[in-house]
Amino acid sequence: MATIQDVAERAGCAISTVSRVLNGSPHTTAGMRERVMAAVADLGYEVNTIGRSLKTKQTRALGVLIPSITNPVFASSLAGLEEAARERGFDIIVTTSSYDPARDAEAVRALFSRGVEGVLLTVTDPVASAARERLAESNVPFVLLYNQPAEAGTAAVTVDNRQATAELTCEALRLGHTRIGYVSGAFGSSDRARIRYRGYCDAMEAAGLAPLPAVEVPFLGGDADFAAAVAAVLDEAPRPTALLCSNDLLAIRVIAAARGLGVVVPDDLSVAGFDGIDIGRLIAPSLATIEQPAAAMGRQAVSLLFELMTGAREPATVIMPHTFRPGGSLASPRSNHEAAALRAAPAEDLTGNPIS
Repeated sequence: MATIQDVAERAGCAISTVSRVLNGSPHTTAGMRERVMAAVADLGYEVNTIGRSLKTKQTRALGVLIPSITNPVFASSLAGLEEAARERGFDIIVTTSSYDPARDAEAVRALFSRGVEGVLLTVTDPVASAARERLAESNVPFVLLYNQPAEAGTAAVTVDNRQATAELTCEALRLGHTRIGYVSGAFGSSDRARIRYRGYCDAMEAAGLAPLPAVEVPFLGGDADFAAAVAAVLDEAPRPTALLCSNDLLAIRVIAAARGLGVVVPDDLSVAGFDGIDIGRLIAPSLATIEQPAAAMGRQAVSLLFELMTGAREPATVIMPHTFRPGGSLASPRSNHEAAALRAAPAEDLTGNPIS
């Protein structure tokens, strides 16, 4: 059976454009409508009418799908989007996927049953997402949050994950690290993890260094398995002097696992994360990270969603600014080793003679 993705590929346009044509939106050109309808006829595509019936019921509610409520970066964006929704007289209904791709579509169906008028969501894979395809077929406006779709014409609010991680890797290289590893959540559960790893590879290759294979760990895995994965990395010869992580929670867990193995951060190992969660400032040493404006991203996503709902704007991806936040967890391997040697060496006066 043909899907809306098949129609989009045949017509040479975005899924959202196909959806607008099939639902009679005036925001399409005559030429595009002809191409889409020709593709529909050629493929025998049958239009899903679920969303049309839902649109007749105004609930003044927005649906929100995020991977986890326990990750502070999602909690921060949730606070921003809830505030922005309430300013417009809307409530939000939140559901989670637990980083499970199979639960994305289930969660969207649950939101449909509540009659939401728009959806903000973070999916595991924006390209091959059953949830996204179901939304496009239903004509319920939606905005991706944190996902970074490759194709144009997709409504999304994100940061440049690849560029940001390349910059983070360059910070480690600038400090003198050359053996840099990468610890990531499972690539199958996060497009951000995959894109960030590519940024790491970009920077390593630009420096003439071979990127190391990503160490993939479950986002919600047990501590024993996680510690074993970190121990395996640190047992490599030569051992990495720095580990970059695809998010801050993983970085904090790496620091804890290293401590359990007697590895001191940053004296023996530097660690850096991605997200900029507040708890990273409070741990010792403080966490070096890429900070993304989570609350502002939530507010921007709601603003974009309402523009789509009112027809004031075509779907587009909004790239928000990111910043590197220095922290004590990322330091030069040479300076730290020299400092340790100086602490152990006998003191000398300015003439080089031992101080008695």
